[in-house]
Amino acid sequence: MDRLDAMQAFARVVEAGSFTKAAETLQVSKTTVTQLVQQLEARLRVKLLNRTTRKVALTADGAVYYERVVGLLAEIDDAETSLSSASAVPRGRLRVDVPSPFARMILVPALPDFHARYPDIQFDMGVSDRIIDLIGEHVDCVVRGGEITEQSLVARRVGDLRLGIYASPAYLQRNGVPRHPSELEGTQHRIVGFLSARTGRTLQSAMQRGDERLVPNGRHILAVDDGNAYLAAGLAGLGVLWLPDYMAKAAVQAGELVPLFEDWQLETMPMYVAYPPNRHVSAKLRVFIDWVAALMAVHAPAMDAVARK
Repeated sequence: MDRLDAMQAFARVVEAGSFTKAAETLQVSKTTVTQLVQQLEARLRVKLLNRTTRKVALTADGAVYYERVVGLLAEIDDAETSLSSASAVPRGRLRVDVPSPFARMILVPALPDFHARYPDIQFDMGVSDRIIDLIGEHVDCVVRGGEITEQSLVARRVGDLRLGIYASPAYLQRNGVPRHPSELEGTQHRIVGFLSARTGRTLQSAMQRGDERLVPNGRHILAVDDGNAYLAAGLAGLGVLWLPDYMAKAAVQAGELVPLFEDWQLETMPMYVAYPPNRHVSAKLRVFIDWVAALMAVHAPAMDAVARK
């Protein structure tokens, strides 16, 4: 038994959910995949998978082993792509996690061009705004808005998101148009709250006009932790929104959102790509980071393009 082939077969069965689908993706027979997994179980002397006619499920031992195998296979893949001969053509699986609006509006629509340039890179893309344990979850990198507080990560600043304040026409018709940001703290108006993954509290943004500076602390009837749901709530008229320009642009053009307080300046939100300091920057990770930076240069150019550790 080739131990590496067996581990790859086992991991693919778990990810595909069946031996048949795993065999198709590996381009081998179902019998071969079945034999490799059986040989692996015999070597380890544990049962890794529970098999029924309808599904394949991990055993408790299998779940622990799978987590170790995924990390090991990723390290092997990185080691291979670090060689000069392999680096010429980036390839392999890349595990990333990105905010949901960024994925929907910027990243995924641009993926056909990326795939045309790098057809041998396979994405496993988590779409969320939650805090990710990059090492524990075997994630190569995350794209995040806001300062990176985890000092253990290497973070490359790839852009600065300009923010604006918006509300739907229906909301403004019902509640009136606020003329000053302080009105958002009154009883007449509501905001849509966005919950911080780090603190669980609603995020707030400072505003400035000349010497006047304030941080409106409005009340909300809804707070969410997902960017797409946040935008949907504003479009539904549930309150006033703080949005990056790229998220608001289409809705403003369609007349679905109205910008407010345009003579006020809001603090920009930096955008980072972050990865573990002990993670080898493989060719596939390097081209992904450079690609994200190029996308941000179009949609939200960095005010101070720096990398920090």
